[in-house]
Amino acid sequence: MRSVKETSVRQLPHLSMVAKAAALSLVLVLAACSGGEEAPAKTSDAASQESSAQPGKGAQAQQKAKAAMTVSIEEPTSAKLQVQVEANGDVAAWQEASVGAELSGLRLASVNVNVGDVVRKGQVLAQLAGATTKAENLQSKAALMQAKASLDNAKADADRVRSIADSGALSASQIAQYLTQEKVAQSQFEAAKAAYDAAQVRLGNTQVRSPDDGVISARPATVGAVVGAGQELFRLIRQGRVEWRAEVTPDEIGQIEAGQITKVTGADGREVEGKVRAIAPAADTKTRNITVYVDLPTDSGLKAGTFARGLFQVGETQALTVDSQAVVMRDGTAFVFVVNEENQAQQRKVRTGRHSGVRVEIIDGLKPGERVAVQGAGFLNDGDQVKVVQ
Repeated sequence: MRSVKETSVRQLPHLSMVAKAAALSLVLVLAACSGGEEAPAKTSDAASQESSAQPGKGAQAQQKAKAAMTVSIEEPTSAKLQVQVEANGDVAAWQEASVGAELSGLRLASVNVNVGDVVRKGQVLAQLAGATTKAENLQSKAALMQAKASLDNAKADADRVRSIADSGALSASQIAQYLTQEKVAQSQFEAAKAAYDAAQVRLGNTQVRSPDDGVISARPATVGAVVGAGQELFRLIRQGRVEWRAEVTPDEIGQIEAGQITKVTGADGREVEGKVRAIAPAADTKTRNITVYVDLPTDSGLKAGTFARGLFQVGETQALTVDSQAVVMRDGTAFVFVVNEENQAQQRKVRTGRHSGVRVEIIDGLKPGERVAVQGAGFLNDGDQVKVVQ
């Protein structure tokens, strides 16, 4: 740059000092412009060198971003899980009694209970109009009193005859006659007493009573209707007891026996605990299933006629289990994420089995000793780098 300036000045000897100064200024401006053009090139080279060094740093930053997911891990453990038999069936009344009228041709005067009412043994459920029956009862009572009077009179005569039988005052035929009259009066009294007792029963039957403790499940009875003998007026679930009638296949029935505890789930999701009472001796000819009768608690809340499913606890076996948080469901398939030595999560398809609390049985797809992501597993994808914490 210095040589350029000196040469340019020397080439202008004939100019004045002012002109020389102006020329020198022009040369300096040109030199500055040439220097300014070299700077961007240098800057561009530095940028290219820096950009060539950036890919490694970007990959490291990206890798760190991938490894930002923090998970906890565990190894599958062996545990004892219950062996269960699953079945479906209906809830039904343990015994349902039909309560009807024992008299015919009488009108229902009143009905005292409705469906769902809890009743006690002997409680009056309905009242029949009993005016006719009451009149018959009074008539039978009067006939009994008359027969009693006749019996007393005949017995007194027979006693007197027996006292003088040896005196010869009466003939043998007369004595026999008095004694026969006593026997006839006794038989008439017994007949009148039986008729009176029957009238009493008829009068009592004008009140329809509950044969046992229980719950009214149906009420066909209507006030004012004339009923016939044996006509059903109420249905009663005896003692309020209901049972679950489970249908079990023949190949599973051998694992079930009386006394086993059963978990029953109603249609509304309510869960109750029952106990196997009996097993049907034969299979249904249509379904080929065998009915298992399971007693349910009276306060179970399950209604007769509803559907329920249940599990029979038939034993326990060893199983490989993981925490339920480790199992991730995607598109209807169960997966776990196995973390390798480089802390990389590998998605693994598994087949699950029984559940026990927070533990899930792994039937296939996982081996003992492998590290499985637990907390945070639901946010992982196959190949993600993770940070493992205890």
